[in-house]
Amino acid sequence: MMRARNNLAIAVRRPDGEITVELRPWFSMTPNFMKKPFLRGFPIFMETMVNGVKALNYSATQALDEEDGELTSFHLILTMVVAIGAALGLFVVLPHFFSVAMEWWGVSGDVDSLSFHVWDGFFKMIMFLGYIVSISMVPDIKRVFQYHGAEHKVIWAYEAGGNLEACRIKDFSRLHPRCGTAFLLFVLVVSILLFTVLVPLIVSIWAPKVFILKHLYIVGIKLLLMVPVSAVAYEMIKASGKFENNPVCKVMCLPGLGMQLLTTREPDESQIEVALAALNKAVAADSADGGEC
Repeated sequence: MMRARNNLAIAVRRPDGEITVELRPWFSMTPNFMKKPFLRGFPIFMETMVNGVKALNYSATQALDEEDGELTSFHLILTMVVAIGAALGLFVVLPHFFSVAMEWWGVSGDVDSLSFHVWDGFFKMIMFLGYIVSISMVPDIKRVFQYHGAEHKVIWAYEAGGNLEACRIKDFSRLHPRCGTAFLLFVLVVSILLFTVLVPLIVSIWAPKVFILKHLYIVGIKLLLMVPVSAVAYEMIKASGKFENNPVCKVMCLPGLGMQLLTTREPDESQIEVALAALNKAVAADSADGGEC
């Protein structure tokens, strides 16, 4: 999957070995007034998820040689709700209540203490890394990670102005500093820092007295705070990509590059050919629009 400025190119290798490429307009749900810095992060994140889910569904139908398998609007919304709910439950709600358990065991303070949020951040990172490592052992996900690596290699080759042949592209790195993987890490880091500062402040203003209600109230606040968290994280990844030669931005990119050691795998030439077909389609579409890919 490759995005041009206003389009999305999806390349799939069908069961007969042929590569089929479809060009679609990029689905956008971000109004113009929301395209400003620190406002655009969350809606862009949501529209990226929508385009990603639709692209994965299309690729699955093509790979299985099915003609009628596109998601309806209802099923797309349901998929999004389940995916977002599972992510928030796994990486926001569960770490919070694991930290509550640390408080019960006497190794953490209350929610207004630094130690509580240190545990919360620790559990977030452990669960995130554990999740990535676990799914990377699934054969189908491993292939997805190989295609992820193939996308990065063809982008490196394109940006280097080199020979866009699969056998030569293979020599490029499968890691890329502008990968969206860094966004997930920035979200985790920003959420840890923001929760550490804002949650105790909000609790000091008002919180229910009953223990379980208090923590449900705090979890609700954390869920709401994920909107500004994603906005800040998006601006961080934009800055690190725009000023990638800046020493500070290079340091900011390092954790994301490290994470890509888990979320990418070395692709074979046939996978690089698929990624290259998507890139060529996206570049051609963007040139026709008068822009740059």
